[in-house]
Amino acid sequence: MAAIDLAGLLRCLEVTETTPGSWTAPNLEMDYHRIFGGQLLAQAIMLATATTEDRTIRSLGCLFPREGSPDKPFSFEIESSQTGRTFATRRISAEQDGRPFFLAQASLHVPEGGPEHQEPAPDVGDPADAEPEEMAMIPWETRVVGAVDLRDRAAGPAEYAFWTRVGGVDLDDRTASHQALLAYATDLTVIGTALRPLEGISQADAGEALHTAVTGHSVWFHRPFRIDDWCLISQRVPVVAGARAFGYGNAFDRDGMLVASFAQESMIRPVTA
Repeated sequence: MAAIDLAGLLRCLEVTETTPGSWTAPNLEMDYHRIFGGQLLAQAIMLATATTEDRTIRSLGCLFPREGSPDKPFSFEIESSQTGRTFATRRISAEQDGRPFFLAQASLHVPEGGPEHQEPAPDVGDPADAEPEEMAMIPWETRVVGAVDLRDRAAGPAEYAFWTRVGGVDLDDRTASHQALLAYATDLTVIGTALRPLEGISQADAGEALHTAVTGHSVWFHRPFRIDDWCLISQRVPVVAGARAFGYGNAFDRDGMLVASFAQESMIRPVTA
């Protein structure tokens, strides 16, 4: 069963400017000891887009230097670093107790045409061929390719793919809304993928035998898409070393078009008494 509800997540995307350059947005209502990073990714996309006209997010790079507390107030501060004829750059930060817990830089771009090519999408079949699975932090439909269970402590390849589609609600046509929800979904399973090759431990050990946290996450958007139709998120983690993991992935629409790419660094550290 999902730990959050879709209506609550959509409310988090409603950003409001309180004073020039200072914005606020709701937190997810959930039983969790820190502000969820996927929420901040999604909100950063909505915030940056709200400060520009006729531009969409091209890329977003985020750092999480420390945990944000859901019990303490904060606001987002936005700096309009550059606004050109077609590109724009925004810096976003959030602090608690005078210390930053979220830093982001967004690049936005007026949609343009031009030559195209891409690598083919993975040959994983259709969404109907994948195994339905409820993910605690994704409050919409997901189907896992190959029925991989990230809680399984048996060793496996550091790869993971799942189909995802937001249903049961009429999403608006704003590009930012669809980008925000896809970015949110890319934040959730990279650490579990990183643990797959390690015999005897898995995502199920996070918070118990392992202390895990995302330290940085970046996402690039290539083409328009809709998250209320099926998207395939395919990812792999080539290295875990020095108490850190690095993973990357791609998102494809139902027709196999590459719509977004992402990369994540995380901390994975054994819990010591």
